[in-house]
Amino acid sequence: MVSPTIDLLKTELPVEEGRLHLNGDGVKTTGLVLVDVVNGFCTVGAGNLAPKVADKQISEMVEESVRIARLFCEKKWPVFAFLDTHHPDIPEHPYPPHCILGTDEANLVPALQWLESDPSATLRRKDCIDGFLGSIDKHDGSNVFVDWVRTNDIKLLLVVGICTDLCVLDFVSSALSARNRGFLSPLEDVVVYSRACATYDLPLHIAKTLKDTIAHPQELMHHIGLYMAQGRGAKVVSEVSFGAFPQP
Repeated sequence: MVSPTIDLLKTELPVEEGRLHLNGDGVKTTGLVLVDVVNGFCTVGAGNLAPKVADKQISEMVEESVRIARLFCEKKWPVFAFLDTHHPDIPEHPYPPHCILGTDEANLVPALQWLESDPSATLRRKDCIDGFLGSIDKHDGSNVFVDWVRTNDIKLLLVVGICTDLCVLDFVSSALSARNRGFLSPLEDVVVYSRACATYDLPLHIAKTLKDTIAHPQELMHHIGLYMAQGRGAKVVSEVSFGAFPQP
Protein backbone atom coordinates (compact mmCIF):
# COMPACT_ATOMS: atom_id res chain seq x y z
CA MET A 1 0.00 0.00 0.00
CA VAL A 2 1.42 3.36 -1.01
CA SER A 3 2.40 5.87 1.64
CA PRO A 4 -0.23 8.54 0.74
CA THR A 5 -2.98 5.99 1.37
CA ILE A 6 -1.53 5.06 4.75
CA ASP A 7 -1.20 8.73 5.65
CA LEU A 8 -4.86 9.28 4.74
CA LEU A 9 -5.98 6.35 6.90
CA LYS A 10 -3.88 7.64 9.81
CA THR A 11 -5.68 10.97 9.44
CA GLU A 12 -9.09 9.34 9.40
CA LEU A 13 -8.22 6.84 12.17
CA PRO A 14 -5.93 8.83 14.47
CA VAL A 15 -4.09 7.31 17.41
CA GLU A 16 -3.61 9.72 20.30
CA GLU A 17 -0.15 8.92 21.66
CA GLY A 18 0.96 10.37 24.97
CA ARG A 19 3.95 9.93 27.26
CA LEU A 20 4.37 7.73 30.32
CA HIS A 21 6.72 8.71 33.13
CA LEU A 22 7.38 6.14 35.85
CA ASN A 23 8.98 7.40 39.02
CA GLY A 24 8.32 4.49 41.38
CA ASP A 25 6.63 6.67 43.96
CA GLY A 26 4.47 3.76 45.09
CA VAL A 27 1.21 5.48 44.18
CA LYS A 28 0.44 3.11 41.31
CA THR A 29 2.27 -0.23 41.07
CA THR A 30 3.28 -0.87 37.46
CA GLY A 31 3.83 -4.23 35.81
CA LEU A 32 5.46 -4.91 32.45
CA VAL A 33 4.10 -7.48 29.98
CA LEU A 34 6.27 -8.62 27.09
CA VAL A 35 4.32 -10.38 24.36
CA ASP A 36 6.15 -13.01 22.27
CA VAL A 37 9.55 -11.37 21.93
CA VAL A 38 10.87 -14.73 20.75
CA ASN A 39 13.20 -15.82 17.97
CA GLY A 40 10.37 -17.25 15.88
CA PHE A 41 8.91 -13.76 15.38
CA CYS A 42 11.94 -11.50 15.78
CA THR A 43 15.22 -13.13 14.71
CA VAL A 44 16.06 -13.06 11.01
CA GLY A 45 15.68 -16.48 9.41
CA ALA A 46 14.64 -18.21 12.63
CA GLY A 47 11.45 -19.79 11.26
CA ASN A 48 8.38 -19.58 9.05
CA LEU A 49 7.07 -16.41 10.72
CA ALA A 50 10.42 -14.76 11.43
CA PRO A 51 11.60 -11.83 9.30
CA LYS A 52 13.50 -12.91 6.18
CA VAL A 53 15.76 -9.86 6.33
CA ALA A 54 16.54 -7.27 8.98
CA ASP A 55 13.37 -5.34 9.81
CA LYS A 56 13.65 -1.82 11.27
CA GLN A 57 10.32 -1.86 13.12
CA ILE A 58 10.95 -5.25 14.70
CA SER A 59 14.56 -4.35 15.59
CA GLU A 60 13.42 -1.17 17.35
CA MET A 61 10.71 -3.12 19.18
CA VAL A 62 13.29 -5.59 20.50
CA GLU A 63 15.70 -2.82 21.49
CA GLU A 64 13.05 -0.85 23.39
CA SER A 65 11.61 -3.99 25.02
CA VAL A 66 15.07 -4.92 26.31
CA ARG A 67 15.64 -1.39 27.63
CA ILE A 68 12.33 -1.30 29.45
CA ALA A 69 12.72 -4.84 30.84
CA ARG A 70 16.18 -4.07 32.25
CA LEU A 71 14.94 -0.92 33.94
CA PHE A 72 12.00 -2.79 35.48
CA CYS A 73 14.19 -5.60 36.77
CA GLU A 74 16.81 -3.20 38.12
CA LYS A 75 14.03 -1.61 40.16
CA LYS A 76 12.66 -5.07 41.07
CA TRP A 77 9.32 -4.23 39.47
CA PRO A 78 7.22 -7.18 38.23
CA VAL A 79 7.68 -8.44 34.67
CA PHE A 80 5.52 -11.01 32.87
CA ALA A 81 6.75 -12.48 29.56
CA PHE A 82 4.64 -14.52 27.16
CA LEU A 83 6.47 -16.98 24.89
CA ASP A 84 4.53 -18.29 21.90
CA THR A 85 5.06 -22.07 21.99
CA HIS A 86 3.26 -24.80 20.06
CA HIS A 87 3.18 -28.58 20.13
CA PRO A 88 4.32 -29.96 16.75
CA ASP A 89 1.11 -32.00 16.38
CA ILE A 90 -1.28 -29.13 17.16
CA PRO A 91 -1.29 -26.55 14.34
CA GLU A 92 -2.45 -22.97 14.77
CA HIS A 93 -4.52 -22.21 11.68
CA PRO A 94 -4.18 -20.26 9.46
CA TYR A 95 -0.47 -19.95 10.19
CA PRO A 96 2.30 -22.34 9.15
CA PRO A 97 4.18 -24.26 11.88
CA HIS A 98 6.04 -21.85 14.14
CA CYS A 99 7.60 -21.52 17.59
CA ILE A 100 7.59 -25.28 18.09
CA LEU A 101 8.15 -26.54 21.63
CA GLY A 102 11.76 -27.55 22.18
CA THR A 103 13.17 -25.42 19.36
CA ASP A 104 15.02 -22.12 19.62
CA GLU A 105 12.11 -20.44 17.81
CA ALA A 106 10.08 -20.62 21.02
CA ASN A 107 12.80 -19.02 23.16
CA LEU A 108 13.29 -15.38 24.04
CA VAL A 109 15.56 -13.41 21.72
CA PRO A 110 19.21 -13.52 22.85
CA ALA A 111 19.08 -9.99 24.29
CA LEU A 112 16.26 -11.04 26.67
CA GLN A 113 17.34 -14.54 27.71
CA TRP A 114 18.66 -13.19 31.01
CA LEU A 115 15.00 -12.85 32.05
CA GLU A 116 14.84 -16.63 32.48
CA SER A 117 16.80 -16.35 35.73
CA ASP A 118 15.72 -12.91 36.93
CA PRO A 119 13.65 -13.06 40.16
CA SER A 120 11.42 -10.19 39.03
CA ALA A 121 10.29 -12.04 35.90
CA THR A 122 7.51 -14.57 35.38
CA LEU A 123 7.59 -16.48 32.08
CA ARG A 124 4.57 -18.15 30.54
CA ARG A 125 4.55 -20.29 27.41
CA LYS A 126 1.27 -19.94 25.50
CA ASP A 127 -0.16 -21.99 22.65
CA CYS A 128 -2.65 -19.46 21.30
CA ILE A 129 -2.72 -15.88 20.05
CA ASP A 130 -4.34 -14.42 23.18
CA GLY A 131 -2.01 -14.57 26.17
CA PHE A 132 -4.86 -14.04 28.60
CA LEU A 133 -6.50 -17.26 27.40
CA GLY A 134 -3.10 -18.89 27.18
CA SER A 135 -2.62 -18.26 30.90
CA ILE A 136 -5.57 -20.45 31.85
CA ASP A 137 -4.71 -23.84 33.32
CA LYS A 138 -6.61 -26.45 31.33
CA HIS A 139 -7.07 -28.65 34.39
CA ASP A 140 -8.28 -26.37 37.17
CA GLY A 141 -9.20 -23.16 35.31
CA SER A 142 -6.80 -20.96 37.27
CA ASN A 143 -5.09 -18.11 35.44
CA VAL A 144 -1.40 -17.43 36.16
CA PHE A 145 -1.60 -13.92 34.69
CA VAL A 146 -4.57 -12.97 36.86
CA ASP A 147 -2.72 -14.36 39.89
CA TRP A 148 0.36 -12.31 38.95
CA VAL A 149 -1.65 -9.08 38.78
CA ARG A 150 -3.28 -9.72 42.14
CA THR A 151 -0.14 -10.93 43.91
CA ASN A 152 1.84 -7.87 42.82
CA ASP A 153 -1.06 -5.45 43.41
CA ILE A 154 -0.65 -4.10 39.87
CA LYS A 155 -2.67 -1.02 39.00
CA LEU A 156 -1.00 -0.06 35.72
CA LEU A 157 0.03 -2.50 33.01
CA LEU A 158 2.63 -1.53 30.38
CA VAL A 159 2.44 -3.77 27.31
CA VAL A 160 5.09 -4.27 24.61
CA GLY A 161 5.83 -6.92 21.99
CA ILE A 162 4.73 -8.49 18.72
CA CYS A 163 2.43 -8.53 16.77
CA THR A 164 0.72 -5.21 17.45
CA ASP A 165 -2.49 -6.19 15.64
CA LEU A 166 -2.57 -9.86 16.71
CA CYS A 167 -1.12 -11.17 19.97
CA VAL A 168 -0.67 -7.73 21.55
CA LEU A 169 -4.16 -6.53 20.58
CA ASP A 170 -5.90 -9.76 21.61
CA PHE A 171 -4.17 -9.79 25.00
CA VAL A 172 -4.89 -6.11 25.64
CA SER A 173 -8.54 -6.53 24.67
CA SER A 174 -9.00 -9.53 26.97
CA ALA A 175 -7.19 -7.84 29.87
CA LEU A 176 -9.41 -4.78 29.54
CA SER A 177 -12.57 -6.89 29.36
CA ALA A 178 -11.47 -8.81 32.45
CA ARG A 179 -10.75 -5.54 34.25
CA ASN A 180 -14.18 -4.20 33.30
CA ARG A 181 -15.82 -7.35 34.68
CA GLY A 182 -13.90 -7.05 37.96
CA PHE A 183 -11.71 -10.11 37.36
CA LEU A 184 -8.41 -8.19 37.44
CA SER A 185 -8.67 -6.09 40.57
CA PRO A 186 -6.78 -3.87 41.40
CA LEU A 187 -5.83 -3.18 37.73
CA GLU A 188 -6.86 0.28 36.53
CA ASP A 189 -4.96 1.14 33.35
CA VAL A 190 -3.49 -0.74 30.38
CA VAL A 191 -0.86 1.18 28.42
CA VAL A 192 0.57 0.14 25.05
CA TYR A 193 4.02 1.48 24.20
CA SER A 194 3.95 1.95 20.43
CA ARG A 195 7.71 2.06 19.79
CA ALA A 196 8.13 -1.22 21.66
CA CYS A 197 5.50 -2.95 19.53
CA ALA A 198 5.83 -4.27 16.00
CA THR A 199 4.18 -6.51 13.45
CA TYR A 200 5.27 -8.43 10.36
CA ASP A 201 5.32 -7.24 6.76
CA LEU A 202 3.71 -9.16 3.90
CA PRO A 203 3.10 -6.89 0.88
CA LEU A 204 0.23 -7.59 -1.49
CA HIS A 205 2.42 -8.58 -4.44
CA ILE A 206 4.04 -11.32 -2.36
CA ALA A 207 0.78 -12.47 -0.74
CA LYS A 208 -0.69 -13.02 -4.20
CA THR A 209 1.98 -15.64 -4.90
CA LEU A 210 1.16 -17.64 -1.76
CA LYS A 211 -1.74 -20.01 -1.23
CA ASP A 212 -4.48 -19.04 1.25
CA THR A 213 -2.55 -15.94 2.32
CA ILE A 214 -3.74 -12.36 2.73
CA ALA A 215 -1.62 -9.23 2.51
CA HIS A 216 -0.35 -7.68 5.73
CA PRO A 217 1.35 -4.30 5.13
CA GLN A 218 3.44 -3.67 8.22
CA GLU A 219 3.06 0.05 8.82
CA LEU A 220 -0.68 0.02 8.22
CA MET A 221 -1.42 -3.03 10.38
CA HIS A 222 0.78 -1.71 13.19
CA HIS A 223 -1.25 1.50 13.17
CA ILE A 224 -4.56 -0.38 13.05
CA GLY A 225 -3.46 -2.51 16.01
CA LEU A 226 -2.74 0.61 18.05
CA TYR A 227 -6.01 2.22 16.92
CA MET A 228 -8.04 -0.84 17.91
CA ALA A 229 -6.28 -1.08 21.29
CA GLN A 230 -7.12 2.56 21.91
CA GLY A 231 -10.71 1.86 20.94
CA ARG A 232 -10.86 -0.97 23.47
CA GLY A 233 -9.83 1.42 26.22
CA ALA A 234 -6.05 1.16 26.31
CA LYS A 235 -3.82 4.21 26.49
CA VAL A 236 -1.16 4.45 23.79
CA VAL A 237 2.18 6.16 24.43
CA SER A 238 5.16 6.84 22.18
CA GLU A 239 7.60 7.55 25.00
CA VAL A 240 8.36 5.88 28.34
CA SER A 241 10.74 7.49 30.81
CA PHE A 242 11.91 6.66 34.31
CA GLY A 243 13.14 8.62 37.34
CA ALA A 244 12.07 11.43 39.61
CA PHE A 245 10.07 14.29 38.18
CA PRO A 246 12.16 17.45 37.67
CA GLN A 247 11.86 19.94 40.51
CA PRO A 248 10.01 23.18 39.71
